[in-house]
Amino acid sequence: MFGAKRHRGSGGKRRLYACACLAVILLGYLFCLPRNLFKDVPCSTVVYSAEGELLGARIAEDQQWRFPPCDTVPERYAKAVIRFEDRHFWWHPGVNPVSLVRALVDNIRSGHVVSGGSTLTMQVIRLSRQKERTLWQKLIEAVQATRLELRYSKRRILALYASYAPFGGNVVGLEAAAWRYFGRPADELSWGEAATLAVLPNAPASMHPGRNRDALLEKRNRLLSHLYQHGEMDEDSYEAALSEPLPEEPLPLPSLASHYVEACPKGVQTRTTLRFGIQKGVEAAMDRRSDELAREGVGDLAAVVMDNRTGEVIAYVGNASPGRARPGAQVDIAASARSTGSILKPFLYAAALQDGIILPQTLLPDIPVNMGGFAPQNFDRQFYGAVPASEALARSLNVPAVFLLRSYGVPRFHELLQRCGLTTLGQDASHYGLSLILGGGEGRLTEITAAYASLVRYYMGYPSAGRGKAGQAPQWDRVALWYTFEALKEVNRPDELDWRLISSVRRAAWKTGTSYGFRDAWAVGMTPDYTIGVWAGNAEGQGVPGLTGARAAGPAMFEILNLLPESGRWFPEPDSSTKTAQNVDEGVWAEVCADSGMLAGPDCPNLQSMLIPKAGLESDPCPYHTDGVFTLTPAMEWYYKPHHPEYTGAVKSTSTALMEFIYPAGGTTLYLPRQLDGSVQGAVFRLAHRKADATVWWHLDQTYVGETRFIHELRLAPPVGKHTLTCVDGDGNSVSVGFTVAEN
Repeated sequence: MFGAKRHRGSGGKRRLYACACLAVILLGYLFCLPRNLFKDVPCSTVVYSAEGELLGARIAEDQQWRFPPCDTVPERYAKAVIRFEDRHFWWHPGVNPVSLVRALVDNIRSGHVVSGGSTLTMQVIRLSRQKERTLWQKLIEAVQATRLELRYSKRRILALYASYAPFGGNVVGLEAAAWRYFGRPADELSWGEAATLAVLPNAPASMHPGRNRDALLEKRNRLLSHLYQHGEMDEDSYEAALSEPLPEEPLPLPSLASHYVEACPKGVQTRTTLRFGIQKGVEAAMDRRSDELAREGVGDLAAVVMDNRTGEVIAYVGNASPGRARPGAQVDIAASARSTGSILKPFLYAAALQDGIILPQTLLPDIPVNMGGFAPQNFDRQFYGAVPASEALARSLNVPAVFLLRSYGVPRFHELLQRCGLTTLGQDASHYGLSLILGGGEGRLTEITAAYASLVRYYMGYPSAGRGKAGQAPQWDRVALWYTFEALKEVNRPDELDWRLISSVRRAAWKTGTSYGFRDAWAVGMTPDYTIGVWAGNAEGQGVPGLTGARAAGPAMFEILNLLPESGRWFPEPDSSTKTAQNVDEGVWAEVCADSGMLAGPDCPNLQSMLIPKAGLESDPCPYHTDGVFTLTPAMEWYYKPHHPEYTGAVKSTSTALMEFIYPAGGTTLYLPRQLDGSVQGAVFRLAHRKADATVWWHLDQTYVGETRFIHELRLAPPVGKHTLTCVDGDGNSVSVGFTVAEN
């Protein structure tokens, strides 16, 4: 009796042990497969256009062309590889016992391994493990293959095989092979091409398109015959496939937007916003243009094209002709910080209009000036006395822009540019000073183009493009933007074509810029649909005499414009159907002096009604009319009259100043240059007098120093310290200016 109890107890323990062993085996089976089979396998960097076209790729870290894994397999390749490798793929549980037994018999008969009997599922396991091919490893592969079948669908397993199978040389995976051998994506392969790639992984080390071509052709054609015999393809397709030649050596991959591709995330697949056709056309045009400029010493050219409706970059040329040997060819100049030249002036004009500092045609001074040692010059080295603000913008005059920036404020403009998205202006505003409007700061072509595009997006009512570095993106006044676009529409084109006279000429509101030393040439153009930014120069910073935005970057910008789809749209005018101030965004109507462009004063005889930003009602009234006569200040008049023979002024009036110092301005600090022998050269002091034949006597600190007539210029070398210069004319009129001479 006690023996029976012991027997029953032993049987229970055995069952318990058996259950425990079974549980261990089951757990081992459940966890025998890594969660990510190919976790540490590096992939190529692969970049596609917005339409899914391949732009370019970079080889993986292990020097293999291995595209990121695909989720699906093209039908032709699926049928071909299953027919060749694993005819029972859709039905077996990961292992095909019949195939294994047949392979074993074949290997015994031949005396060496001639067949593996592995299913596609087992091959996926082997590809992931990369172990030596032994009987024990084959057993492990078989077990893990059944587990893989429980984890993934058959389609997913087939996609894993297609993604990691070797295709000869350093080509891994179906997609990489399709591009390397046939120059097209896998889903566009013909039957002959699909069959070729289906047989390649069978012996990739000993047979690929570069050698053993007869054996490869025989295998491919035999597979095609099987496909035809089993109804996978019709007779016409079969005959056509048989006539297809084998590929030659591997082909180079596409190489569009090379600098853009280089900046994309490594080892992954990226779908960009670049539009394939536009990118290809823009890149070809910029390569031609860059090769032409290279003959003039201009080695590098970059371009960015944006779709204003979406705010997306649709074409990107980081540096044209990257294959042309030269220093800096690999520099992505579109993303590099470069001196801005005059390219930022439209933002100042629009901002000053919006804040009521100026009206569209307000006269701005264009006279010699020295502001704390900063003495700006116009590009042509001339002065025009007074220029309407819109004309000063269209002609890109430097001196009026500096006067305008002084009125607007450097800190405010600095903050505005940061809010527009310029991240390169990291110094305090005082670091740049008034030179900020003439290239004292740096900008990237990508960011400047986006900033221009944001003006269009705001005006056209497109969704906001986001925020800049300093926070909320600027809220613009639509009337101010309208006048900005209108002024930029008047910029002289490099091809000298007039869109008013030739209907086929594409219109654009555009701006150029040239940095100091002819190092950077800019051009940015806007239409309601697109914004185009172009930079030309040398990546290493060498200046080129004659390099200007209008001459180097402008033609490239218009060439790109002509490549883009034409909608025929232009910026719609603000709603001016009613002359009320009810709609702030659409501005208000005001009476403006036709001569000065400012709000009309009581003595202004020529008035015009103009739509202006609401803040313009607080702008200054016209100060230039005396007794109904248009009269500028003496310094402005001096430079204005040669360009405006119709100007008369009011020389007999006692209510207007007759003299004005052109140089120096009051409070200026002077640094007098020295000769090689150490002697002080002195500075030329200039005075404007309304009377052409007036005689003027000069006094420095109450000491007489000279006399002038007709042209009032005198070279003086005052000692270090504070001084007062006084001029007196024959009628007893006098004018004085205080300045300081600093140690040089």
